[in-house]
Amino acid sequence: MSDASDVLQGTLDLLVLKALSLAALHGWGISQRIQQLSRDALQIGQGSLYPALYRLERKGLIKGDWGTSENKREAKYYHLTPAGKRALAAESEEWRRYSSAVDLVLSATG
Repeated sequence: MSDASDVLQGTLDLLVLKALSLAALHGWGISQRIQQLSRDALQIGQGSLYPALYRLERKGLIKGDWGTSENKREAKYYHLTPAGKRALAAESEEWRRYSSAVDLVLSATG
């Protein structure tokens, strides 16, 4: 299992945007969603997740609103802004191009 220290900053941002495209979530929920979607291959700790959330919020890609969590505690729920939806689409395409290029190099036989 990889933790966020193994995940590049831009990749973590992309993973957070993707998780929030599925539903508004609080921080712990975002980390759990990423872990679930990666079939437990990625585990994002609070020390990496919250700086990413603050960074994305400063960029206007996500917005947080306070609410009550399922265990009756105050929690900040994040959701994508329209700019965040556009960024997710663009960054997803860029990631696919990049990973395809890396795959071509790794598949080379001589």
